[in-house]
Amino acid sequence: MRTDKPLLIAVIAGEHSGDLLGAGLLRELRQRQPNIEFIGVGGPLMEAEGLTSLVPMDDLAVMGLAEVLGRLRTLLAHRKFLITTFLERQPDLFIGVDAPDFNLPVAKRLKAAGIPTMHYVSPSVWAWRQGRIKGIKQSVDHVLCLLPFEKEFYDKHQLPATFVGHPLADSIPLEWDQKQARQDINLTASDVEQRQVVALLPGSRAGEIARLGPVFLQAAQQYLQRHPQTLFISPMISAARAEQFRTLQQQLAPELPLKLIDGQSRTAMAAADALVLTSGTVTLEAMLIKRPMVVAYRFNWLTYQIMRHMFKAPFFSLPNLLAGRELVPELLQSEVNPETIVKALERQLAAADHGGLITTFTELHQQLRRDADKVSAEVALSLVTEGNSSL
Repeated sequence: MRTDKPLLIAVIAGEHSGDLLGAGLLRELRQRQPNIEFIGVGGPLMEAEGLTSLVPMDDLAVMGLAEVLGRLRTLLAHRKFLITTFLERQPDLFIGVDAPDFNLPVAKRLKAAGIPTMHYVSPSVWAWRQGRIKGIKQSVDHVLCLLPFEKEFYDKHQLPATFVGHPLADSIPLEWDQKQARQDINLTASDVEQRQVVALLPGSRAGEIARLGPVFLQAAQQYLQRHPQTLFISPMISAARAEQFRTLQQQLAPELPLKLIDGQSRTAMAAADALVLTSGTVTLEAMLIKRPMVVAYRFNWLTYQIMRHMFKAPFFSLPNLLAGRELVPELLQSEVNPETIVKALERQLAAADHGGLITTFTELHQQLRRDADKVSAEVALSLVTEGNSSL
């Protein structure tokens, strides 16, 4: 490792979940190597750990094949700038945090220039476009896997990989007290007295709320008719998303008893009896918090037409992928309608009453507890050592 100047780590995270993962890794790296500098792309959490972010992370937070096309010029310009900057600065290691379509081409250029590369969060190559493994091997020296079955795939294809578990499993307690959670988001006793609390989480992006918000609200309205003693809560990532969702509610379900919460999504999930939520990392959080859930997602039409012919995995939600069976209902595209959501939610609550669902969630939580930040930092520093020893 360098002794005359700081260890230089280049890292790119493309969205909020990557910012969370990257922040834990940077924190652990700094504890082990205080003389260290981080450059690249990240959000407020990574910046708080010392990252100098060279372009806005939100510019990279685009989901879906069709959606990328509208931002392609910006994305390509950012990628070119970052590659040029990294080649000039010659970091000791490049870490791509998720966002494989953006990060892997960066890693490929840097690896070809002799810079060690690591990818944190396995691309879903086991689920779709499995031919990508060739490109990944050309781009990455080591993959950090959050899920246990991912390492088996890389072992089969002879690409070094480590199952690190998931930082969320380390940070979220095995039991989260519902009563305390309700107090933490200012639900009073009169708010919840003899009432069921259902959390609606239609997503953190404007496009997700536009696609899923209306049907979630309509489902909530129908559920309320069948279960009048229900209170709905929705944590919102920003004031803009809260205003967007509130506007939809005023148009579609003005009488719905809905409390919007500023952030605190995990606490809101813990406060609820059940959840209706979009696909993604939030489903893992819900599983770790151990609340019954219904997972629903709608892609842009073009994106779905492209993806449905390529997707090979039996499930798309993380609880079901981890369990290898359907633990929670998954609704996709045309299945996402108020009637189906209501019926699925009622089934989930009935299953939870028997305890088996929560027991399985707990077992999966324990499986994912591996001290991910620590293990990831150890792998990163080993790659730096190997890279320097080969010079």
